Amino acid sequence: MSTYTTAWKSPSNIALVKYWGKKPTEVQIPSNASISFTLKNCATSTTLTYQEQDALDISVRLEGKEEPNFIPKIEQFLKRISGLFPFVLTGKYTIDTSNSFPHSSGIASSASGMSALALCICDIAVEKGLLTEDKFKETASELARLGSGSASRSVYGPMGEWGKHVDFPGSSNTYAIPYPDVADVFLDYCDTILLVHKGQKTVSSTVGHGLIDDNPYAPARFAQAQENMTKLQGILSSGDLDGFINLVESEALTLHSLMMSSNPYFILMKPETLQVIEAIWAKREKDGVKWCFTLDAGANVHFLYPQADKAAAQAFIAGELAQYCENGAYIHDEVGIGAERL
Repeated sequence: MSTYTTAWKSPSNIALVKYWGKKPTEVQIPSNASISFTLKNCATSTTLTYQEQDALDISVRLEGKEEPNFIPKIEQFLKRISGLFPFVLTGKYTIDTSNSFPHSSGIASSASGMSALALCICDIAVEKGLLTEDKFKETASELARLGSGSASRSVYGPMGEWGKHVDFPGSSNTYAIPYPDVADVFLDYCDTILLVHKGQKTVSSTVGHGLIDDNPYAPARFAQAQENMTKLQGILSSGDLDGFINLVESEALTLHSLMMSSNPYFILMKPETLQVIEAIWAKREKDGVKWCFTLDAGANVHFLYPQADKAAAQAFIAGELAQYCENGAYIHDEVGIGAERL
């Protein structure tokens, strides 16, 4: 019986055009396309040792401590990917994983964690002669998607696109593709995550995705997202910061409006979320800065600004925005290059 050991570091990402809603009759297929910045500093590093044996045995350590609560999700993931690689349903898995960002900090650890695990499994598939290098990242993205939809995009940098779209050649609902046509200003764009609330969300993203099936605004939203994908192409290629601000902020607020118009309805923003948004708007109105925000499915704010404005923007964070963060906490990040083998 053979033993394989591999390790990958994969980043989280922040969507600019949001994916919210899945096809109800298929597994992890999005209702609309999405595109994201791949982050640089917020990442998961995973070492996987896989030993061939007849039974399935999984152990997981997070930051060096046993985490049995992760095992059911990994088992579900292995079942979903077994159609591509049947070998995954047997064997002894020893998984050591760690995040470069604090636990419960509001960063999408499912995207970084599931993509890192998918990349490790693809390494084993290559060693077994079941996968060729030319299909490696595409397959890793497909596997990652079956664990967490947004994880499909984390394989690539500086940006990943997921979801079939007529204006994105090669796009697919089953895996993400790298998005290369980006003006220089966006290649090292900054993202400071303002940690407004570090606790667990009242409604999980999985539940939230399901609630959109009966949302009366869903069809219009899916059409809007597809239109915004096309608009964003021109914005990204030309470096149009005003167009970027308008589209990205609108997308963020639309995401949360869908939550508030679901049944049952729910709100993930906190009062401090709105205070941060209003402070950013006031700063932009007063000084003409090209700074904006986006939101994930939670209370925390992703504050976006060009690398050229880094010193001024970070002074604004320390002087004005930190007061709205839990214990004054925030994480500086920027656009990165995607997943890396360790």
